Amino acid sequence: MAPTPDHGERSYMGSGRLAGKAAIITGADSGIGRAVAIAFAREGADVLISYLDEHQDAEETARWVEQAGRKAICAAGDIAEEQHCKTLVQQALREFGRLDILVNNAAMQRTHQSIEEISSEEWDRTFRTNIYSQFYLCKAAIPHMHPGSAIVNTTSVNAKTPSPSLLAYATTKGAIANFTAGLAGLVAKQGIRVNCVAPGPIWTPLIPSTMPAEQVKSFGQDTPIGRAGQPAELAPAYVMLASEEASYITGAMVPVTGGRPML
Repeated sequence: MAPTPDHGERSYMGSGRLAGKAAIITGADSGIGRAVAIAFAREGADVLISYLDEHQDAEETARWVEQAGRKAICAAGDIAEEQHCKTLVQQALREFGRLDILVNNAAMQRTHQSIEEISSEEWDRTFRTNIYSQFYLCKAAIPHMHPGSAIVNTTSVNAKTPSPSLLAYATTKGAIANFTAGLAGLVAKQGIRVNCVAPGPIWTPLIPSTMPAEQVKSFGQDTPIGRAGQPAELAPAYVMLASEEASYITGAMVPVTGGRPML
């Protein structure tokens, strides 16, 4: 990608806010997921890097986690499949001996100009990757999480202001916001917090790989800040929601949108 996304490799400075914690992060091979993995590691957490099949990218994320002195586990596979989600949770428990944080971040999107262009298979695949996986992983993880644990889901500005050309993706992001709020109420008595982050236009590999070239050139310029955000600018929100600093925050959506309103 040109320019190369900033994941906080040279800028994020940790302060022990997640010391001794263990996390699963889906889609941690690149983009927002990599930035969150780097930040979590520098805050003291071990990280299971869940990804589909981009092995070199995942290994690069693992190197940054290990440079921070934390344990990194790379786990390839399809989170659209429930059994793989169960396996991820069991692998984290086996490798780390605990599971304190689950970050449901992985997603797929495609751009279309008409509903006729969207196949039933693509619609199903988008839902299975973006929202079914969150249900599968939460269901598998919650029985092993203790009071003080946190789940952080990635929704989108599209949850409130959906882009017509991202119909399937935007619909799942609305579902994620609703799922987050409902699940937060369901597990509050267990001392587990559930929140979500709503990114605006963020410069990740998903953008040039799924959008027309003319949209990529102007990507993010229509925000009040006037540019796309970098993955590194998302990571602090995830750290805050995963840490004790957010002990009285659950069922919330934190917008990181470059000024686009989510009211």
